[in-house]
Amino acid sequence: MTTQPDVTVRPATPTDRPTIERLWLLFRHDLSEFGGQLPSPDGTFRRERLEAAFSGDADWAAYLFTVGERPVGFAFVRAVGQPTRVLNSFFVVRGVRRTGIGLWAVREVVARHPGAWEIAFQENNAKAVRFWRRVAEELAPGEWGEERRPVPERPDLAPDNWISFRYPNP
Repeated sequence: MTTQPDVTVRPATPTDRPTIERLWLLFRHDLSEFGGQLPSPDGTFRRERLEAAFSGDADWAAYLFTVGERPVGFAFVRAVGQPTRVLNSFFVVRGVRRTGIGLWAVREVVARHPGAWEIAFQENNAKAVRFWRRVAEELAPGEWGEERRPVPERPDLAPDNWISFRYPNP
């Protein structure tokens, strides 16, 4: 059994946007290691998902993770009103990784949107591979699947791995 870490997972508000924008840069920087993406000339990275999460579209939900008053991560969920939700973006700052906060946060986010879920990650990111397989096994023991899918409209990129499960597990 996982003990609750000292973390709050809550829906992000418009006033949280500047904080999440700064966390977004850290997230995209971490991911650039696995896809070779470089920042734009102004030092930022692509932000379509960030924009969508704060667009007001009811099919998106953004969450902020905090320890006390300190931001430690975020999650974006898309397809909230669809039969299968997608954990579109998930990030925990390095200073709290391997403390249980990531697992706790993903459990909290998924529990807010019961049903079928999909999560994509890159196979060459060994830490993400271990983390997401552990998440799937903890949330849907023995009842999850994994497959590789091409990245739409990006034949230059390696296929993503997709984990799928149902929560709560019937």
